[in-house]
Amino acid sequence: MGPIWTISVYFVVWWTALFAILPLGSRSHSEAGTHVSDGGDPGAPVNPNLKKKAFTTTWVAAIITALIWVVMQYGLIPIPQLPQ
Repeated sequence: MGPIWTISVYFVVWWTALFAILPLGSRSHSEAGTHVSDGGDPGAPVNPNLKKKAFTTTWVAAIITALIWVVMQYGLIPIPQLPQ
């Protein structure tokens, strides 16, 4: 469980958390009752708050990665060795 393993797990967890967090708090133009002009999609979010969601994703992924690291480091869940 070196740094490469930790970084790769963090990367996977970060992207998974991003796709889980993206729809939270988003309101589409049709839900907000605003008119969309110039060919815009009425289902597109009015204000996606991408910086806030990226920051939230970063700390959520860090916490989840830390929990995974603790479980793996201290063997809290026994994982059998793969056959060679």
